[in-house]
Amino acid sequence: MVRIHIKNGRLIDPAHGVDAIQDIFIAKGKIAGIGAMPEGFQVSRVIDAHGLIVCPGLVDLSVRLREPGFEYKATLESEMAAAVAGGVTSLACPPDTDPPLDEPGLVEMLKHRARNLNLAHVYPIGALTQGLKGERLTEMAELNDAGCVVFGQPDSMLVDLKVLMQAMHYASTFEFGVWLRPQERSLTGSGVAHDAEVAIRLGLPTIPVCAETIAIANILLLAKETGVKVHLCRISSAEGLTMIRAAKQQGIPVTCDISINHLHLSDMDIGFFDSNCHLMPPLRSSGDRDALRAGLLDGAIDAICSDHTPVDEDAKLLPFGQSEVGATGVELLLPLTLKWAKDTRLPLLRALAKITSESAKVLGVDAGHLAVGNAADLCIFDPDCYWKVTASGLLSQGKNTPFLGMELPGKIRYTVLNGQMVYEQ
Repeated sequence: MVRIHIKNGRLIDPAHGVDAIQDIFIAKGKIAGIGAMPEGFQVSRVIDAHGLIVCPGLVDLSVRLREPGFEYKATLESEMAAAVAGGVTSLACPPDTDPPLDEPGLVEMLKHRARNLNLAHVYPIGALTQGLKGERLTEMAELNDAGCVVFGQPDSMLVDLKVLMQAMHYASTFEFGVWLRPQERSLTGSGVAHDAEVAIRLGLPTIPVCAETIAIANILLLAKETGVKVHLCRISSAEGLTMIRAAKQQGIPVTCDISINHLHLSDMDIGFFDSNCHLMPPLRSSGDRDALRAGLLDGAIDAICSDHTPVDEDAKLLPFGQSEVGATGVELLLPLTLKWAKDTRLPLLRALAKITSESAKVLGVDAGHLAVGNAADLCIFDPDCYWKVTASGLLSQGKNTPFLGMELPGKIRYTVLNGQMVYEQ
C-alpha cells in the first residue's frame, strides 16, 4: 500500500477557502492528514511540491469520450488518459454517443470500462429522450440506478415543448437535474457562425443570438412551472446571461456554464475560415465574450468546462461550413482557466473554484474539495511553467483546437486518483 507525503506545496482548496503552504498525507486511497503528519504514518513515497500548487482534482462538466460508436474519433483509453494529463479526475460524459446513453445496459457498460481503466471518475449524463429524438422520455429512474447523475439533450432544444415539460415534471419528481443546451433549432438551420459582420464577409450561414435567448426563455418558464433543477450548457451571449442572472434573482433553480473556447475567443478568431473555430454554439462577438467573462467574476456563470469534443482530423480539413463541429479541450481546461485568472488578476482560489468545487456542485457529486477521510483525488501543477500547445503534445486522439501554437501557463506534474498516481511528468 502506497503512503504518499506531498510536502512544501501551496495547497489551494476553494471549497474550504484554503490557500497556504501545507503538506498532505495519503493512505488507503484517502487523505489521511492535512498539515500535520498523522500519528504512526509511515511514508513510502515523498513528493516535493515546492513551487507547485496542490489542488483538488479538476471536475469537467463536458468530456465526450466518443464511446460507444465513434471509436474512429477517439477511444475511452485515449480520452481518459488525456483527462488525467489535464489534471481532471471527475468528468461528465454527454449522452450523444451511438447509440445514445438511453439504456441502462449501455450506461453500465461505460461505467464498467471506465472503472477498469481507473484513470478518472466518469459520470454519464443520461439521455432525456429515447434516441435523443425528442419524442418519448427515457426511463430516468432506471438510468439513474445504472449510474446517470443528470439527464440532458446535448445538441439542441426539444422541438416539442410539451415533451420537455413532461420530462421536467418527471425529473423534478425524482429530484434529477436536467441539462440543456439552449438553441432553438428552427432558428439555427444550417448556420455555422455568429450572425454578424465576420460571417457576412466570409459568406457563412449564420445563427442569431435570439436562437439562444428564445430557447433560454422557454426553458426558464418551464423550470419555474415544474420546479426542476435546470442547468444551461455552453452559454454564449450577453443577452442570454442577462436572462439567467434575472432568473437566479427570482429564485428559479438554474445554473449555467461556459466553455473554455467562449471564455477566450470571439467570432473574429475565425479569421480566414479556421475550422478549428467551428464550434457550437458559435463564437459570438467580443462584447459577448467580455460579458461572459464578467459573468464568471460575479457568479452569474457557475462553472467553466472544456466542452471536449475530439474530431477526426479529416473532418476538420473540409471547408468551414462543412467541417465537423468541436474541439479538443480537456488538457487545456486548467491552462486556459489560469490564463483567464491572469488576464483578470483574479486570485487562484476563486478561479480554481470554477473547475473544482463549483463544477462538482453543479454536477451534484462529492468531488472538487479536499478533506481528511475523503478520496485522495488531487492535481499538482506548476503555475509558472508555460508550454506550447501542439498536436503531437496532446494525448487526446482529437488534435484540433483553436489554441494550437499558443503558449499557456500551468503544467500538470502529477494527477492522483483514489491515492494512486495516474499521471506524472
